[in-house]
Amino acid sequence: MGPGCCSFFFCWGLGRGHGVGTSSSSLWNLMGNAMVMTQYIRLTPDMQSKQGALWNRVPCFLRDWELQVHFKIHGQGKKNLHGDGLAIWYTKDRMHPGPVFGNMDKFVGLGVFVDTYPNEEKQQERVFPYVSAMVNNGSLSYDHERDGRPTELGGCTAIVRNLHYDTFLVIRYVKRHLTIMMDIDGKHEWRDCIEVPGVRLPRGYYFGTSSITGDLSDNHDVISLKLFELTVERTPEEEKLHRDVFLPSVDNMKLPEMTAPLPPLSGLALFLIVFFSLVFSVFAIVIGLILYNKWQDQSRKRFY
Repeated sequence: MGPGCCSFFFCWGLGRGHGVGTSSSSLWNLMGNAMVMTQYIRLTPDMQSKQGALWNRVPCFLRDWELQVHFKIHGQGKKNLHGDGLAIWYTKDRMHPGPVFGNMDKFVGLGVFVDTYPNEEKQQERVFPYVSAMVNNGSLSYDHERDGRPTELGGCTAIVRNLHYDTFLVIRYVKRHLTIMMDIDGKHEWRDCIEVPGVRLPRGYYFGTSSITGDLSDNHDVISLKLFELTVERTPEEEKLHRDVFLPSVDNMKLPEMTAPLPPLSGLALFLIVFFSLVFSVFAIVIGLILYNKWQDQSRKRFY
């Protein structure tokens, strides 16, 4: 598999007529405080309490794919006085603002987080900014206080703020193998960040990116998003193993099962339950009285 095995699927980028907006012909939607600039989309400005997102309107039905993200994070904040970062999404739902880097919590799908601010004060083993990934079936919450550590699949340090050269992130999904690589050193070379086998992602989900600021802030800019279809050969055994799935999961990682809430009882159903409960209670009382009277009659006969 190489560059020659890729076909272009969609793109948003410089000078490509990306069509960001709300019209029916647009492939992209902006949300929140996101703004279209001359050469990029600014998800959030370097201001407090902002959030924004960019979502593709077309679901992705590719089996094997690669998403390349050209981004820039910069601002006036000094060390540990900036935040909060951005996320890249492949999820069932789109355009739902929330607390997880500007997107909804308990999402269904894949989230890749470029986290620029350490919330967990006591941790010392990881250096921020930090890139991590999470697969969710809708049952898990992202733990902000611990920087997502309880649910992350893996991660790496990625010094991406205030750089004078371009920064890139690539997400590759091939044969249920998830790979995330970074190009952030100005050398035009990919370096490994996360590699997880056995990742099962359904087809038909949406790509997007989002960001949020709180008391601390940064400019979070997306310069381009490029999705490629990867042509991969599979053996007959792999074809059987790689059948479509309907809920995200990771092999050897137990995710809590989603349980559907029971529908509320209708008025008729509630009436019938109460009615038959009363009938059963009366029937039980009558049977009890009959048996009690027979027992008393037999007791009298034995006495006389």
